[in-house]
Amino acid sequence: MPIENIPEIYLSKTTERPDLFVYDFKMTTDIVRSKVNLSMNMFSFLQVGKKQVHFAGTSIAVNKDQSLLLKKGNWLWTELLETEAIYYCKLLFFSEKILMEFLEKHTTNMVSAIDDNPYFIIRNDSYMMSYLNSLSTIGNAPAVFMENLLYVKFEELMLYLIQKYGPSFEGYLQSLIADTSSPFKKIVESKIHSNLKLEEIAFLCNMSLSTFKRHFMSEYNVSPGKWLQDKRLQKARETLKEGVLKPSDIYVDFGYNNLSNFSIAFKNKFGFSPSETPS
Repeated sequence: MPIENIPEIYLSKTTERPDLFVYDFKMTTDIVRSKVNLSMNMFSFLQVGKKQVHFAGTSIAVNKDQSLLLKKGNWLWTELLETEAIYYCKLLFFSEKILMEFLEKHTTNMVSAIDDNPYFIIRNDSYMMSYLNSLSTIGNAPAVFMENLLYVKFEELMLYLIQKYGPSFEGYLQSLIADTSSPFKKIVESKIHSNLKLEEIAFLCNMSLSTFKRHFMSEYNVSPGKWLQDKRLQKARETLKEGVLKPSDIYVDFGYNNLSNFSIAFKNKFGFSPSETPS
């Protein structure tokens, strides 16, 4: 699957990347784990549909009752239609330059506890709904006024979220301009119990598959495929021992395309089939 460079694909080739940029994203078919290289921090205001995102050491799913502020970097995006025939998400991109100007203008002290989470969840209250309506309205303004209007709207949103969420939001904003990177092991080990493919985990590590495999061997002294399979089968066994779920309920969650392949791998490792797992 090709990598989508966002917001570049939303800009014309002759347009320089602006410091603030709004884009209305719409689609009529589901997109599952699309590879996205996000080169700017971004607000995602989901209007219709469901969204799930994976980033390095974590993942999050939201619906239209929540908005997300996402850190720039490599993401896997799943965007799903719900009851409507269209998926609609309003995106607001902002540069680090704009963010630093805002923080210098409106915050007095560096927050001691910087939140290194790659996303921040925002509850869509009545203010947020009104804000989104106003953001749509300025889309009709003359281009000559758009830049200034967007900056005012960006400040308004940031000031409201600081007032609403306090130090936790300020800490998150500081993390967006802090020079931090997720350690390789943290990313890998957070994906043990996901059903992501090796290629997708490598993408989240910002590596090609071949580089990822070499790096993995140097860290763990075993191939990533074998290591992940063993970890996932061990977790599957623990899940089945609880006696709540059946093998047919869990095989997809542990990276298998069908129940037969899961059963064979499970029996090869433990000497008995998943359905025979003692509780």
